[in-house]
Amino acid sequence: MYLLECYIEHPVRSIDRTFTYRSEEPVLPGVRVKVPFHHRTVLGFVEQVNVTEESIESLSKHFGYDVLPVEEVLDQEPLLNGELAGLAHHMHEETLSTVISCYQAMLPGKIKPAGKDSKVVEETWVKLSDEEVSLTPKELEAYCFVREEGEMRYHTLREHYPNQARNLIAKHALISFKKEREAAMRPVVTRTTGPVLTAEQNAAIQEIEQGADTVYLLHGQTGSGKTEVYLHLAENALKQGKQVLILVPEISLTPQMIERVSGRFGEELAIYHSGLNPQEKYEQYRMVKNGRAAVVVGTRSAVFLPFQSLGLIVMDEEQDGSYKQEVQPAYHCRDIAIYRANYHHCKCVLGSATPSLETYARALRNVYHLVTLKERVNRSLPNVTIVSMKEAMRHGQSPILSDELLERMNETLQNGKQVILLLNRRGFHTMLRCGSCGEPLKCRHCDITLSYHRDSRNLVCHSCGSSFPVPAVCPSCGARSGFSYSGYGTQRLEQEVKERFPDARVLRMDADTTSAHNAHERLLTSFGAHGADILLGTQMIAKGLDYPDVTLVGILNGDEGLNRTDYRSCEVTFDLLMQASGRSGRSASKGEVVLQAFDPSHYAVVTAAKQDYESFFQAEMRYRHAAQEPPYTYLISITLSDRKEPRMNETALKLYRALSSMEFRTIGVIPLPKRRDQYRSRILLKGKNLDQMRDTLRTVLENDADFTRQDIRIDVNPMTLE
Repeated sequence: MYLLECYIEHPVRSIDRTFTYRSEEPVLPGVRVKVPFHHRTVLGFVEQVNVTEESIESLSKHFGYDVLPVEEVLDQEPLLNGELAGLAHHMHEETLSTVISCYQAMLPGKIKPAGKDSKVVEETWVKLSDEEVSLTPKELEAYCFVREEGEMRYHTLREHYPNQARNLIAKHALISFKKEREAAMRPVVTRTTGPVLTAEQNAAIQEIEQGADTVYLLHGQTGSGKTEVYLHLAENALKQGKQVLILVPEISLTPQMIERVSGRFGEELAIYHSGLNPQEKYEQYRMVKNGRAAVVVGTRSAVFLPFQSLGLIVMDEEQDGSYKQEVQPAYHCRDIAIYRANYHHCKCVLGSATPSLETYARALRNVYHLVTLKERVNRSLPNVTIVSMKEAMRHGQSPILSDELLERMNETLQNGKQVILLLNRRGFHTMLRCGSCGEPLKCRHCDITLSYHRDSRNLVCHSCGSSFPVPAVCPSCGARSGFSYSGYGTQRLEQEVKERFPDARVLRMDADTTSAHNAHERLLTSFGAHGADILLGTQMIAKGLDYPDVTLVGILNGDEGLNRTDYRSCEVTFDLLMQASGRSGRSASKGEVVLQAFDPSHYAVVTAAKQDYESFFQAEMRYRHAAQEPPYTYLISITLSDRKEPRMNETALKLYRALSSMEFRTIGVIPLPKRRDQYRSRILLKGKNLDQMRDTLRTVLENDADFTRQDIRIDVNPMTLE
């Protein structure tokens, strides 16, 4: 008999341990099983298997309870290899998450240990049988086709021999069988050799390849050719028979990266991002596991794919907040990439023009190996004009498009070039206020102001996604005096642009226009093929895009992010402004940027306009040091949620008292806006010894049942505190 130690698919922290079940048949660690648990059937993940000679009665006496049998084994082979199983436990320790949540984060939806069944799509295949049968000449021709080609999809045989395929199976000349559907290889493209590298690029490649370190920060000016460095490093890894992982933060960045990687390496490519449906994700996962894909381009979750032999990991735009998982386990993709690079003894290259302060500080302390590209490939930075919107509006100019920006747009379009407009707010109006009491309309599920979307004529919550019609009566005071509209988003900007430039072709790219399958790729492909003159959108168009005919970038409300209360607000704003500015003038034509701001003298705005990362880093680090914020200290954010506010407050105060008087600061309890009908509060731990903070919090949570039952989210080294 076999005893299986299984983690149960369950969100409660108190059962973050293995439970013992029995099986008469051998079962491998790392497979999923269906098991009984509290009078219902749940999925379990087999952690360990032990052989026993004891009887069922003896086992029950030994354990003090009936050791129940496994109901069903779902997998024939382990879903996670030894490396990934070890990584799951590493994440469990580092993020203070449950083990099962780490397994769930690592596996695609079709096979993750989750509460609902999701069938993997199968196809019918055929192969030759050993039986001797009598065949017609045409059937014999079809039989020989299978013999020459080998086992194949039944659909393929039907395409060539529609009338004979069924007969061959009926006569038992062919055997039909089921097989998981595999991902189709991407079409073969004409391979390119790439441009001639600059001296800086060659030096960077040589420094990385000859270096003995694992982690490299490739700090390169926007347009300095970081992607070409990645591709040359990848090519050398592939020549050694290794696999390559290239990570990008946004789905919007995958089409151009895929195009460049495909052009360089042909069809040996898998793609993995949230825009794929569950079956497509599973097929890409299998491609990597079976070794069919030598190169993977993907977003955050691609870091968990089952590589056999990694030779290089690239993390482009490493500073981007999209690399941080928001739900448990709240891991950072960078930490996972470095873990896997150490395991595979390969290089991990973190690339950015605006690296996070933590990453750059580590590079300056030689924790990471710093490699720099100081000049653009075309040796020409765009000219940046900062427009004070306070002054512009005082002189009667539009609050959306200043006269300066309108003039530059007109010149650019007349010259046959393209324009990118960045506005990091979607919708038509960002707020509606009652004309009587002045209260803004808020989501009934969240303490969030609703935005008006003109296409649906509804109010939309950008937190939970709920949609409401505009009310006839103010929910606060009952007045029927109507509402005033304020603020503007990408829908309003699109209308303004079309009114000002009626002959221009305009594309809008935001969460509303990219929800459809492959929408990112279609929009960007159209813009790249001059299907539009103006591309406007949110932050998804601010990074990584490379269009040679874009000679003007307009940034609207560029300093709006400075109004946030988060300690990273200046860093995030600087990153957005500098990255967006870098989309202009990346080829032979000179680039222009018009940066509209209400605080044009702020150091984040001024240094971004100058494309001067080092000056911003020094200024921001002075503020971080004075406030003892990261990277000078570590933070752990503990967020408690509950539908009942008194119960949440009671638990939060109890946890705060348990964590106070330690050798680190305990800040809180801090009320947070309600989200999705959940009342929330935060406790913040701040200190210089992260391991001590983690160990203390783990002990406190494990020793009180109230904390294990409560919905508590832990974020070690949070990227945001809003």
